[in-house]
Amino acid sequence: MTHDDLVEAYSAGGRHYHDLRHVQDCLDQLDRVADLSVREREVLTLAIWWHDAVYDPTRSDNEEQSAILAERHVAPALRDEVGRLIRLTRTHDVAPDDRLGALLVSIDLAILGTDEASYDVYADAIRREYADVPDDAYRAGRAAVLERFARRPVIYPDASFAAALDQKARANLARELHGLRS
Repeated sequence: MTHDDLVEAYSAGGRHYHDLRHVQDCLDQLDRVADLSVREREVLTLAIWWHDAVYDPTRSDNEEQSAILAERHVAPALRDEVGRLIRLTRTHDVAPDDRLGALLVSIDLAILGTDEASYDVYADAIRREYADVPDDAYRAGRAAVLERFARRPVIYPDASFAAALDQKARANLARELHGLRS
């Protein structure tokens, strides 16, 4: 699978959030991270590019399938770590000493801590990805996902992301949850 194939995958119809803009937003977040070795930056860049390569809202194994695909195409010296990191984006649970995992998960979730207008565009895009799901089912499912994040003691496992984004993310989650319940 070439870079052009990845671009094509992220450009597929039905992708309203998990698209090239999301990849670029993640890469922009990564650019702001200091103190990474060349290898760490390469691993994170690859994980960002591959983490949503497979995306079908009707399936629950997108991250696993994306990891498997990445492991087939990433250089052997990097494939295990890239695959491991991609799999973390399924639950967003990271061990306390996993710096790269904390960074990838925090980067992936950065959208939650944006300004209200950007968050609303994101929330609308997610709804469009699940356009085939009836409103009641969507509201219940989306609320369950958001509640899991809101209940976490820390949304962003990387300390710098937590300091910068946690408070705004919690406000956005509460606001969307209120809208879903009313």
